[in-house]
Amino acid sequence: MKWSTPPELRQQVQRWWNKGEILGNPAFPKRLTLKTPTATELRDHFEAVRMWSQQLRDMPYIRLEIRDFRHQVFGQNTLPDAAWIDDVASAIALIGKQKEARIFGQIFALTAARQPKLLTWLNKRPLRTLEIADSWEKLLAVVDWLLAHPRPAIHVRQMDISGVHSKFVEANRSVLGELLDLVLPAEAIDNAATGSSQFNRRYGFLDKPERIRLRWLDPACAPLAAFACSDLTVDAATFARLSPAVDRIFVTENEINFLAFPPLPNALVIFGAGYGFSALANADWLHDCKIHYWGDIDTHGFAILNELRSHFPHVQSLLMDRTTMFSGKALWTEELTPTQRELPRLAPEERELYDDLRDNRLGKNLRLEQEKIPFGDLLLVLQLIAVVR
Repeated sequence: MKWSTPPELRQQVQRWWNKGEILGNPAFPKRLTLKTPTATELRDHFEAVRMWSQQLRDMPYIRLEIRDFRHQVFGQNTLPDAAWIDDVASAIALIGKQKEARIFGQIFALTAARQPKLLTWLNKRPLRTLEIADSWEKLLAVVDWLLAHPRPAIHVRQMDISGVHSKFVEANRSVLGELLDLVLPAEAIDNAATGSSQFNRRYGFLDKPERIRLRWLDPACAPLAAFACSDLTVDAATFARLSPAVDRIFVTENEINFLAFPPLPNALVIFGAGYGFSALANADWLHDCKIHYWGDIDTHGFAILNELRSHFPHVQSLLMDRTTMFSGKALWTEELTPTQRELPRLAPEERELYDDLRDNRLGKNLRLEQEKIPFGDLLLVLQLIAVVR
């Protein structure tokens, strides 16, 4: 018999809690789903029905609606017909969440006194509030400070807030972003900067300078003799000012390939940074160079190529073709988290191979990592490039 039992009714209320429908700004009273005996069950299982009814009547914090019925043997009787939770306190008590509710109430009162604009966030995200309850006062302190010092133009490390350090801010950038967007004036927010990775730019903090690692493949092109054979790392601003005497750039994602890249006239090689090509974007002199990108032959390799072309549309791929893919068939491995995005900047041959990989036409999640391509293949391709300068 599938009649609603007290544990099942508690589970319904627990589900309300799990969905954030009890704390915050809930709508009560709320009706529970109550499965009751049928007329046949009332007739054939009267004693079981009577015990079931008593169990429900004994439940605290629930209001029952009762209906009358007449039994052919036992005469006039009553039976629970609907179940209600009338208020938040009853729901909380039924599932034993008094401690959590008390903590939420304390946070709500504190926020109402200091940052009332954040109450909408608390009402919308009560369970998230409980997860970060121990950090809430520090989060409020950061919000208070930025309201008093909008777009401060300092490093996060330089904020002078008692008990708050830069690692705390870095670890809580996502939730801080949600809070700051609710309280800061529009002119204090750079809406062009989105996501946790652009937290500093969005709220006016200084970023660590982006770094670019490079090697001159032609020592004669190095601006200083000391740099001729060096593995250099420079910030993006310095890189943008270089304007070296080269006409060809190679970008590779593998560090050993970067270090082993052979000499080539009028060229330099850059150690790639996945999707992070913003550091190159302000180097106008790159637009006058031929640029070759060498990444893994997998969906993310093509996605990174597509991203690089958003800054430099003339980029050519290197050893990322079907012939190279199949020559290394014995070394194919699995790409753990392939991307499914559309990549509009791929050439037709690249797009065809990308679609084969994305749609698993060659096998499930296949990839050929660039470090598994024979170095001799690179030398042959570079010889051809040198010929067609």
